Amino acid sequence: MRRLALLACLALAACGLRPLYGDGARGPVGAALAQVEVAPIAGQAGYLVSNAVRDQLGQATPSSPAYRLEVKLDDRIVGLGVRRDDTVTRERRVLRARYQLIDLANGQVVLDATAGSDAGIDVVGSEYATIAAENTQLERLSKTVADQIVARVALYANRQQQRRP
Repeated sequence: MRRLALLACLALAACGLRPLYGDGARGPVGAALAQVEVAPIAGQAGYLVSNAVRDQLGQATPSSPAYRLEVKLDDRIVGLGVRRDDTVTRERRVLRARYQLIDLANGQVVLDATAGSDAGIDVVGSEYATIAAENTQLERLSKTVADQIVARVALYANRQQQRRP
């Protein structure tokens, strides 16, 4: 079993795969992520997404940002299951983000992408329980969208580090 694991590690190293976050916050990708400033994002979903992104970047506000991340969100709840009496029994919450990473040195957009996720919600007899479920799903979706955004920014930072001599 150990030999198999060792062979797998050697094979991965031979094909050039390296950990994206090698050396953690001290590594090149971690250092680049620490230079990203997150612009304010409107709404409750914006608050949740911006906090999740900042948590993953590892800082509250960078002292000397090199990049600014601008995010626009689209948060919708759509009724899916409808009974004969037109009452909704199931909802779908969709959170989509369009984000741009802007190089502050020249104002150029260096990354323009989208992220998104959705979740199903059962509509129950209690309005309070339904609202609580909608809010819980918004928290989960915000975390998922933030994960996607930070992963994409990290890939951009990694590519930039590889291009440097």
